[in-house]
Amino acid sequence: MTHEQSRRERAFETLAIHAGNTADPLTGAVVPPIYQVSTYKQDGVGGLRGGYEYSRSANPTRTALEENLAALEGGRRGLAFASGLAAEDCLLRTLLSPGDHVVIPNDAYGGTFRLFAKVVSRWGVEWSVADTSDPASVRAALTPRTKVVWVETPSNPLLGITDIAAVAQIAHSAGAKLVVDNTFASPYLQQPIALGADVVVHSTTKYMGGHSDVVGGALVTNDAEIAEELAFHQNAMGAVAGPFDAWLVLRGIKTLAVRMDRHSENATRITDMLTAHPSVTQVLYPGLPEHPGHEVAAKQMKAFGGMVSFRVKGGEEAAVEVCNRAQLFTLGESLGGVESLIEHPGRMTHASVAGSALEVPADLVRISVGIESGDDLLADLKQALG
Repeated sequence: MTHEQSRRERAFETLAIHAGNTADPLTGAVVPPIYQVSTYKQDGVGGLRGGYEYSRSANPTRTALEENLAALEGGRRGLAFASGLAAEDCLLRTLLSPGDHVVIPNDAYGGTFRLFAKVVSRWGVEWSVADTSDPASVRAALTPRTKVVWVETPSNPLLGITDIAAVAQIAHSAGAKLVVDNTFASPYLQQPIALGADVVVHSTTKYMGGHSDVVGGALVTNDAEIAEELAFHQNAMGAVAGPFDAWLVLRGIKTLAVRMDRHSENATRITDMLTAHPSVTQVLYPGLPEHPGHEVAAKQMKAFGGMVSFRVKGGEEAAVEVCNRAQLFTLGESLGGVESLIEHPGRMTHASVAGSALEVPADLVRISVGIESGDDLLADLKQALG
């Protein structure tokens, strides 16, 4: 049995701790060192020791993380970046040329929309919006120039669910690549490459890092040609993860499985309470049987994650007040940390989509459910709702 074969047969929890985490050959340290270095001594001109010459091109700590990312997503190659948007930028400039077309979801992270609407479009790339939870809507949005179909599932912030396998078939039949932002689910709950995705995107700032102490991004692919092109552009453009940031994400990943189990457990308890609360008009969570994407989510996800959105009576001001009254839930942007967060998407994370087809409801509140005591989280939300 080869090392690659044995790696693939190991359970996710084992890979999260061991993939890329080989003991330091010099000291035997069980945690990869932080190689806080910019350049490397060469063994003669052109004689690279271990393939390292300059840390933009490669760094041993980043290599450890990239090997880990590839293993967790079931990909051939993982690449770590300075942020999720840096990863997205590298991906788009690798896959697209002026005149190409992209299908983007009608419910996407505000930063992703801003990248398409304000940056990539100036480069001559066109985009159109589709409800990716409806395969027919994706098919209708395709043009002869479509090169990429972009999906978030679950989506941010409305927790929409896309059938990855169905949309992959539609994209591939049109000669387009399928990109899946797997940030909300994490590879522990969902494996897009196994379902047909060409590239997986992560903001490793979120669940992968898991402790609200690092900003990072990642790309994973199982396509050898795409992998080589991404690696070229990563080095050419240079928005790489620094060694300490890579080390922090690698450390966070080791507890990803147990954290996601607790996030999902707490979120389920909270959605049960919110569904019955008189001040709540709608709860958006794929774990709820009434969620329109519940059956697809149950098919392609291990559990339903820690992100919950809900709408409240009284409109925008009432939603803002719920956010302001929360105490244990910290008012703040981002998500996926061990601590619970609450925010008003319309005024915070998704302000950039105001007035567009992606505008979110003004009465919407989004919470990132942490791993604190479920009883304490329930009590805090109840008092915030009044």
